[in-house]
Amino acid sequence: MSLYTPIVANILFPLHERLKGHDTTRILRELEATQWYAPDRLRALQAARLKALLQAVAGSVPFYRDRVGDPAAAAKTDDPLELLSTLPIVDKTLIRSHATDWCARGADRLIALQTSGSSGEPLHFRLGLHRISFDIAAKWRATRWWDVDVGDREMVLWNSALENDAQDRVRRFRDWLFRSRLVPTRELGPAQLDRVLDDMRRFRPKMLFGYPSALARLAWRALDKGRPLNDVGVRVAFCTSEVLRPEWRQAIHEAFGCGIANEYGARDAGFIARECPAGSLHVTAEEVIVEVVDAQGRPVPPGVEGDILVTNLVGPEFPFIRYRTGDRGRLAATPCACGRGLPVLEEVAGRSNDGLVGENGAWIHGSAINHLMREIPGLKAYRIVQDALQSLEILLVLDQPLAESVSTRLAGHVRRLLGPGTGTRIRQVDDIPPLANGKFRHIVCKVSPQDGRQTP
Repeated sequence: MSLYTPIVANILFPLHERLKGHDTTRILRELEATQWYAPDRLRALQAARLKALLQAVAGSVPFYRDRVGDPAAAAKTDDPLELLSTLPIVDKTLIRSHATDWCARGADRLIALQTSGSSGEPLHFRLGLHRISFDIAAKWRATRWWDVDVGDREMVLWNSALENDAQDRVRRFRDWLFRSRLVPTRELGPAQLDRVLDDMRRFRPKMLFGYPSALARLAWRALDKGRPLNDVGVRVAFCTSEVLRPEWRQAIHEAFGCGIANEYGARDAGFIARECPAGSLHVTAEEVIVEVVDAQGRPVPPGVEGDILVTNLVGPEFPFIRYRTGDRGRLAATPCACGRGLPVLEEVAGRSNDGLVGENGAWIHGSAINHLMREIPGLKAYRIVQDALQSLEILLVLDQPLAESVSTRLAGHVRRLLGPGTGTRIRQVDDIPPLANGKFRHIVCKVSPQDGRQTP
């Protein structure tokens, strides 16, 4: 570690956060202690914070006044986790429909934010400074797990217009000061990828951050051109906003010689989890409670896949309580070998609305075909597009010719899943571009699961 990094991490960045009104540094000190709590002690901490949250929203958030009950009663409850289970599951649509009743009365100094809208209409919401500070501190803690810190050279592959539009002079100066370099991913053709690789060689980042699909495209370009960058000093690649495919993880590791840390979070729900060097996706238990439930909203046991619900414990000003993230996943039954007591997400399987529609109108989650795709030899990327009820196209990027046996197996699997009349077109292509927002989707379904009608 250079002398510059501790100056940034211990002086400049804490000063930056203090000037913004954030209590990030104090929260970081707390989190670096509580991560080593035993699971029972962490659950007790969650229960205490949940009790305070429920008391706060019962007294100040109109939507929850009747649903939680009297604030004094919420404060006296013996089992706040049991009370939590009685509250409704909420989603973006419900929050939008009660927009005027969701913000705490009397709350001030709130920051107006919105989701990217990648799954439809953006959600507009507001966060308090403490909630924002907690997200930053949780990410900072999880960054340090990999022996890197704020101030180490960082290259960010990102394409959210919300960030890119904010690249004003102040933002550019801050990034320069903290040695963070933004690489927009809107266009990553061969020439652009070569320029990024050249820049990496000069800049010598210690960490990478971004969409795993973009990092994998960069990695494959490096490998295909015979110019791997496993000697420039990259220690870790933080992958976020997309499901991290095994073939992407392998390519990034091979090209850059670094560890891979999967990350799961959202602007609205918070910094939910990040992977540690031992390979576990640790939940930020001090900030969020993660539930996994079935289609009826009932909890499922560890190891069973279901819909992910998140309760953010530190944001009573605009609460996200039993909030349906739109993702599916599984909780792990056992703790991590690293010794942290933080709960573990065994897997984040993908968006709950990433699926296909069968001939009989049944909704089939994408995991039913995603697991088969990873077994295809030489697979780099794929996209499955259902453009009509009995019409499916599968695009494959491979490092070898498409074998007829693979096509036959895929087509047969699709017929078993969707129905015998489903036609499947399988094409090998050189490249599959990301969506306009820079993210990569494996499944694009243009058919309504309700009635089989083609959606616009």
